[in-house]
Amino acid sequence: MSTMSTRSAWRALHYSAKRRAFQPATPFRCFSCTRAAQDQSKQDQERMTHFGFTNVPESSKDRRSLQLRRLLLRHNERPDVPGNPPHLEGPLRPIPKPRIPLSARINNPTQKGWNILDIAGGTGDIAFRMLDHATNVNHDIETRVTISDINADMLAEGRKRSIDTPYYNTPRLSFVEANAQSMPHIPSNSVDLYTVVFGIRNFTDKQAALNEAFRVLKPGGVFACMEFSKVDNPVFDAVYKRWNFSAIPLIGQLVAGDRDSYQYLVESIEQFPRQEEFKGMIQKAGFMIPGRGYENLTGGIAAIHKGIKPIKA
Repeated sequence: MSTMSTRSAWRALHYSAKRRAFQPATPFRCFSCTRAAQDQSKQDQERMTHFGFTNVPESSKDRRSLQLRRLLLRHNERPDVPGNPPHLEGPLRPIPKPRIPLSARINNPTQKGWNILDIAGGTGDIAFRMLDHATNVNHDIETRVTISDINADMLAEGRKRSIDTPYYNTPRLSFVEANAQSMPHIPSNSVDLYTVVFGIRNFTDKQAALNEAFRVLKPGGVFACMEFSKVDNPVFDAVYKRWNFSAIPLIGQLVAGDRDSYQYLVESIEQFPRQEEFKGMIQKAGFMIPGRGYENLTGGIAAIHKGIKPIKA
């Protein structure tokens, strides 16, 4: 299998990089040798993370994720692509309207509109819908959304799509290229609503991203995340996994000529924490969990997670 060959390649690279440290016969201490051995040890002990079912150095995961998302963007632009599978994320499918409770925001009469940060939302699907909801349902023309994405190609696509919206070239919509795990350009306690839809699954350090979300949110601010999750019915789960691991990579091979990237998609879904585990990670970042903390969609194929930053006295 291609995944196994990738795993073997990484393992071969890992072991070939190891060198046996030279031990001098003389009793003196070689400082240059010691320093070289320490540097080599640091390289050997580089933190690893998963990329689907494959273990890779953390430093390479973001690059691989960028390459995958570029592939998906090209796939979306092809006019000959047949009907997309119903559960794949954007840009492979239209993303459903997020069920974000706008009434959950703490009412602050001194500030007009919301400051919303949409993470991994480069193509604009979610941001445009939230602005439409604020404008047409809440009659709010002050709410603004910042779209943040690590992928410049996705942001370029979002800017292109925004031309056809009322928000193009207005203060209500902005784009920024950034890594969600560290956003020093965004002030602490400055965001009312933080959203991430089908994106956090690909982050190298999910806990770091949750900690950063907590930092940038205002007291009383809302964290809202929609992500693929775990099916709660064993029979349905067996059917769903069989579809994922057999059909999706085959579709990728036939349509895009890239089975490996689509194999990663289904593997990354399988690797993502279960609902209760991810809820615990949100709590660990400092959030209060309202009620159960998450809502399963389609039997757990996806779930919406929520957290609220406590109001400090």
